[in-house]
Amino acid sequence: MSDKPNTYGWQHTGQKRPDFALEPGPGEESVWDYPRPPAIVDDPREVQVFAADGTLVAACSNSKRVLETASPPTFYLPPSALKVALKPVDGASYCEWKGQAEYFCYQDQRLAWRYPKPTQAFAEVAGWYAFYPAECRCVVAGQTVRAQAGGFYGGWVTDEIVGPYKGEPGRSGW
Repeated sequence: MSDKPNTYGWQHTGQKRPDFALEPGPGEESVWDYPRPPAIVDDPREVQVFAADGTLVAACSNSKRVLETASPPTFYLPPSALKVALKPVDGASYCEWKGQAEYFCYQDQRLAWRYPKPTQAFAEVAGWYAFYPAECRCVVAGQTVRAQAGGFYGGWVTDEIVGPYKGEPGRSGW
């Protein structure tokens, strides 16, 4: 498969790592090896999400990572992982792959979203929550996650993930 634009105008599809991508070392993953359309992968590591005040918002060891070319993984946690009630907030967005998203807050801080009725390809994350590491402290297997740059994106940057990543200055649309 070539790196010619697909139907959405995207040049990279995870089939061939571009020259500017960092080479992953042992135990690392390149975001440029992730597929387009995205894949869903089960992740058994312990995941915790804490609000700004330190409250444990969610925790589980059965999350799902969505892996999409050029972006750090987004972790989705099942509704059973919630330790506090989240309130729906106004606003919605649309993902070309997953469908219509809705947003949630804890103590008036918008920090999560989910797809209540995703496309059929993403049905296994229906109702599962994803959290913005820029808005709350997210931890994977004891490691605090760094937020994906760009404000809008919800990717979780951990030490094993190499880029460069979509959303960083000058890197919004390869």
